[in-house]
Amino acid sequence: MSVLVTKPAPFFFDSDKTFSAVTADGVIDEKFNFKNAVKGKYAVVFFYPMDFTFVCPSEIIAFDNRFDEFKKRNVEVFSVSIDNPHVHAKWRETPVNEGGIGPVKFTMISDIKGEIIRAYDVETEEGVALRGSFLIDQEGIVQHQVINNLPLGRNVDEMIRMVDALQFAEEYGEVCPANWQKGTEGMKPDAEGVAVYLASHAKEL
Repeated sequence: MSVLVTKPAPFFFDSDKTFSAVTADGVIDEKFNFKNAVKGKYAVVFFYPMDFTFVCPSEIIAFDNRFDEFKKRNVEVFSVSIDNPHVHAKWRETPVNEGGIGPVKFTMISDIKGEIIRAYDVETEEGVALRGSFLIDQEGIVQHQVINNLPLGRNVDEMIRMVDALQFAEEYGEVCPANWQKGTEGMKPDAEGVAVYLASHAKEL
């Protein structure tokens, strides 16, 4: 399993590489391009095995339910699976109470050839994607990744916390200690900063 943190996100610097995708308005885009889609924004790219499966719709709906939270943080959200765009479109058209996902507000990318899942090193032996999530900064560098096995649904609120932590560190030049939440104190990245923080917060950790 590759660790992509600190490295350029695959395909974010390749302006010519395109994929099929279904956009938020339900249109099939045969020339989706990561670099053009983000345009200086932060990005969350999350992978799942296949449409019309079991854990997957719960995760996709969880991302969709928090879409506005990502948007106000200047984050574009993209899902990736090996399904073709017509299957994506059909799943979006299927009501939630019938096992569908409804008209989600983010772009669903079709990695039919498996190029993206291999580049992010989340491909299983069966040729589908593990539940990988990647947070990518405005420069196209991976800042956070987490990979779950297929039975284990991910925590979407944790991804929002990671976005907040990244933006806090960028803005204030401080680091985020364990269990940090938006609105709480950070830590100055030196010995004195550690001592000051722990003196007040060690028992809360």
